[in-house]
Amino acid sequence: MRSTSKDTRPVNLDIGTISLPVTAYASITHRVTGVVMFFASFLMLWALDMSLASEASFNNVAAILGSPLARFISWGIASVLTYHALAGIKHLIMDAGVGETMRGGVIGARIVFTLAIGAAAIWGVLIWRLQ
Repeated sequence: MRSTSKDTRPVNLDIGTISLPVTAYASITHRVTGVVMFFASFLMLWALDMSLASEASFNNVAAILGSPLARFISWGIASVLTYHALAGIKHLIMDAGVGETMRGGVIGARIVFTLAIGAAAIWGVLIWRLQ
């Protein structure tokens, strides 16, 4: 099939060579964390349902959640939720007219990433210290 377009600009489809600004990574990560939270909600609802079924079931869920893998998953869910909330707050602030410029967006994205990394570290300490 022959193209009828007169556009002679090069088309770069190699995503590895495209240089994205930090704001793009913040936006993409916000969307990805939303999808992760959607699927994690099924796991959390299952654990809640099992824990409320009976005392024995509650004890089983408590034992499962005490394992290192479950602690890691819990840390991941808490970190994803925190990042998504921080990025959502950044979007709300920008919707109010603060930081709408490219410079403001870059500063906001860097603040969100920094706070999210700090929160992930705090979640790690809380989840692994509480036994």
